[in-house]
This record gives sequence, C-alpha cells and structure tokens, in this order.
Amino acid sequence: MSTDQLDATFAALADPTRRAILARLTAGDASVTELAAPFAMSQPAISKHLKVLERAGLISRGRDAQRRPCRLQARPLKHARDWLENYRSYWAESYQRLDGLLAELKAEEGFHE
Repeated sequence: MSTDQLDATFAALADPTRRAILARLTAGDASVTELAAPFAMSQPAISKHLKVLERAGLISRGRDAQRRPCRLQARPLKHARDWLENYRSYWAESYQRLDGLLAELKAEEGFHE
C-alpha cells in the first residue's frame, strides 16, 4: 500500500461520522438516505463524508435500479491494520521491560521491609 493510500485511510478514519458510517456498512449495503438517518446533518453533508470514504477506497457505490447502495471495502482497513501491526512488537517489548522493572522495584521494596 502506498503512503498516499495509507494517509487517505487514516484521514478518513479520523472523523467519528465516517467511522460510524463504516460501522453501519459492516451490517450490509445501505443507501445514502439510510446512512444519513442516524445523523443530525443534511444528506449533502453525508454525501461529502461518503466521497472522502470512497476516495480512500473504504467504500464503493453500486447501482441497483434507482438505488445507489454503498458497500464497505475492507482492503484499506487491512492495510492500515498491517501497518499498525509493525508496532505491536515494539509495544509488547516495552510492556515486558516495564513489567520487569516493576518486578525489580517490588523485590527491592520487599527486601528493605
């Protein structure tokens, strides 16, 4: 995944409305009207959020007669997760070092009592 694509994914995920739209789409395809229903904002405002998600590759829009349902595209999320996964070992090692330090401090504290 290119840096630009990863940037677009994280930028799209930075907004709570867009995250809520993606969460809704995990249950299945939905129209713009259906996606707009839970929000106190206009349909054009929701459409702007959908365009951001579409540019990031997180959703696609199909055609179903008069309806243009939106569909979740999970591949960019997988790429973002893979990128974040690179840092898991770093944090695991950091927590292990912290656990070791805490154990040493407890042992020293117990030694002085």
